[in-house]
Amino acid sequence: MTQRYDITGMSCAACAAHVEKAASGVPGVQTAAVSLLTNSLQVTASDDADAAALQKDICRAVDAAGYGAAPAAAGEPLDLTDTETPRLKRRLVQSLCFLVPLMYVSMGHMVGLPLPPFMQGHGSGALVFALVQLALTLPVCVINRDFFVSGFKGLAARAPGMDALVAMGAGASLAYGVFAIVMISVGLKNDDMALVMQYRHDLYFESAAMILTLITVGKTLEAYSKGKTTDALKGLMNLAPQTACVLRDGKQVTLPVAEVAVGDLFLVRPGESIPVDGTVTEGVSSVNEAALTGESMPVDKFPGSSVSAATINQNGALTCRADRVGQDTTLSQVIRLVRDAAATKAPLAKTADTVSGIFVPVVMGIAAATFIIWLLLGQTFTFALARGISVLVISCPCALGLATPVAIMVGSGVGAKNGLLFKTAASLETTGYTDTVLLDKTGTITTGEPTVVEIVGTRKVPEKFLLSMAAGLELRSEHPLARAILQRAEADKISYATVTQFEATPGKGLQGKVAGKVLAGGNAEFISEFCPLPRDLTDAADHMSKRGVTPLFFSLAGSPAGVIGVSDVVKKTSPAAIDQMKALGLNVVLLTGDNPQTAAHIGAMVGLDESQIVAGVLPAGKESEVRRQQAGGRVAMVGDGINDAPALTRADTGIAIGAGADVALDAADVVLVRSDLADVPAAVRLSRAVVRNIHQNLFWAFFYNAVCIPLAAGVLSPLGILLNPMIASAAMSLSSVCVVTNALRLNAFDPRSAAHDAPPRRKPAAPQPAPCTEKCNLPTEETAMKKTLHIDGMMCSHCEATVKKALEALDNVQSAEVSHEAGTAVVTLTADVPDAALTAAVQAKDYTVTGIDA
Repeated sequence: MTQRYDITGMSCAACAAHVEKAASGVPGVQTAAVSLLTNSLQVTASDDADAAALQKDICRAVDAAGYGAAPAAAGEPLDLTDTETPRLKRRLVQSLCFLVPLMYVSMGHMVGLPLPPFMQGHGSGALVFALVQLALTLPVCVINRDFFVSGFKGLAARAPGMDALVAMGAGASLAYGVFAIVMISVGLKNDDMALVMQYRHDLYFESAAMILTLITVGKTLEAYSKGKTTDALKGLMNLAPQTACVLRDGKQVTLPVAEVAVGDLFLVRPGESIPVDGTVTEGVSSVNEAALTGESMPVDKFPGSSVSAATINQNGALTCRADRVGQDTTLSQVIRLVRDAAATKAPLAKTADTVSGIFVPVVMGIAAATFIIWLLLGQTFTFALARGISVLVISCPCALGLATPVAIMVGSGVGAKNGLLFKTAASLETTGYTDTVLLDKTGTITTGEPTVVEIVGTRKVPEKFLLSMAAGLELRSEHPLARAILQRAEADKISYATVTQFEATPGKGLQGKVAGKVLAGGNAEFISEFCPLPRDLTDAADHMSKRGVTPLFFSLAGSPAGVIGVSDVVKKTSPAAIDQMKALGLNVVLLTGDNPQTAAHIGAMVGLDESQIVAGVLPAGKESEVRRQQAGGRVAMVGDGINDAPALTRADTGIAIGAGADVALDAADVVLVRSDLADVPAAVRLSRAVVRNIHQNLFWAFFYNAVCIPLAAGVLSPLGILLNPMIASAAMSLSSVCVVTNALRLNAFDPRSAAHDAPPRRKPAAPQPAPCTEKCNLPTEETAMKKTLHIDGMMCSHCEATVKKALEALDNVQSAEVSHEAGTAVVTLTADVPDAALTAAVQAKDYTVTGIDA
């Protein structure tokens, strides 16, 4: 059972640690994670715990620790409105209205600025001078009273945070100033002008006001920067329309999106955002899904296609049926995942949390020791006090506390913008530590949908005629292979033959009549009942089977009509995605339940050798293989999130691919919305970038305190280097701003760019052969130049011949060895031929060149 709470009163990492400790001490609580960034507490408790009683106990424990807690409303939308920055801006402006005249009065005369006559002199003017400063300082203290309320509340609860340091530093300056006024009064009463002048110059009121104001400046900048960390989510939420055009009783009615119900029909015109998740019932259009997937290319939509909220309809009007509304839409689930990721702890955060929990008491001890040591060394009370106050106000637990969560929040937002959803902060961190990636085949490397890849007709039945008859026969079948044939006929603009007297034999095939002639289609055993199969068709079928292609035989009027090969084809992006994984130093393994022959064929197409293929593994066996691979390092399992659930759960990082609409898969740690294998290396890149950023933040936070605390304590005072409390407070404010600003740099990171990947290690160049001394027209094998073209779209030996002929027709191309199985063409050149010319020759035959290796 998981519960969320809104927390008030936190100001730094020490506060978060105290709240976390208080919640963890409640009976029944298993884990508690506090997010300083979102001011929230996420608690995991045992399922048998009483939810209502647990809420009361947690709220009571947090209140006792000096903070406020309230249960977050279930299903409430994520409110990203920045209310903190405007409030702090008002405080800052009000503080400056009193600080500016205070600084004029206290320090203006030092630079030659005149003071009013009643503040001058050594008599009553000194007392008026001090009282005016007190009058200007007290409003600043009242305006920034939150520091004192929160700070002293934390001290009373023995859980001091950053506010306690600020309150003690400013309070000490204020108290010393009041003491100075008393001493000035005593000097005036006793006519001791030396005493009056001594304390006239040691008032310290400006330090108290300046500390509070500068800390408020830092808090304002910090709040503004923290608000920027959610820009990606704000942009996503702003895309969702507030109204929807719903069809009620045949009429178009404009309603707030919140009133759209599941099953409602809604209309989306060109240029409008889709209001809720649904299914297209009428119309054809293209939809820009970049908001959810990061993919700029629009996606064609037609009846039966799914659409998601916040995506933009570009062309024709669409009528859709609402499937998910409110908090169930894909958009809402994406936002919820990012929010929950920000509320969890990354492993790296444990170090910062441990330090932050003891940081404030240690700093208070250092400040007290600094004050006492300087007094013992013979320094004045004023000098010792200034050093102690400087230590208090320069120490910065905020930078430590923000180092991890701001990077996690920005990284999660960048991931959401690019269709990479990390469920927890831990998954965002650990994905980049992956050593081995296990890839499921169907739906991961391949499309997961059967496709016609080869058609072999006969002398009496040409390929187009065979496809027409097959489409007509399969029209009434619901089998996935039937859909593949129909889609190929649609793509080739082949009209369906009219089939009557349709019959289906489960597990074998179909039959019917075309123009009175019996047409049958199915496996070899079924078609053998209608006619004997010739050797050329069975050989073609055997060749298909060896490549993992399913052969479908057809007969017409008792004679063989041909065979159609249907297969689950490799996605166009899979080979390049696997190459990128290898470039990132990952060991890639194909893990499939298919037979070894089919697995080897698919592996060869994407650049994997036999040692990187594990075939014939059932779902339970995949989990065992994950455990076996974990002996060699961290393992990420990439699958469809359903059949591969045991393996996804067992892996160090479970990555679900092919789950664009169902982003709440329980088994996976990471969800790739685009269903694109290329997003696996993108997720690894983003994770590594976030971890680098966290390391940088932690380094600077620790380095800042390690350097500044001794400096504030006056270690370098023999060299004339001192920090007064005002400069110390300014330095403290800037430290948190620097950490947040560094995290904001992640917004410019492109996880799909391989520009910053470590280049793969290249083999040393082979020694060049001695030049040929004989005159000859053709180059020898040793001196011939070769290039390897990687080609998509080749399906059969006919494709090979077409590509071979096109390449060998080019000048300076001696020969071309083409393989549709490997998807390559190795050309031998007598002289260099530009890559553009080779590409143009292949693409002129309607094939796609994805890369050329020299």
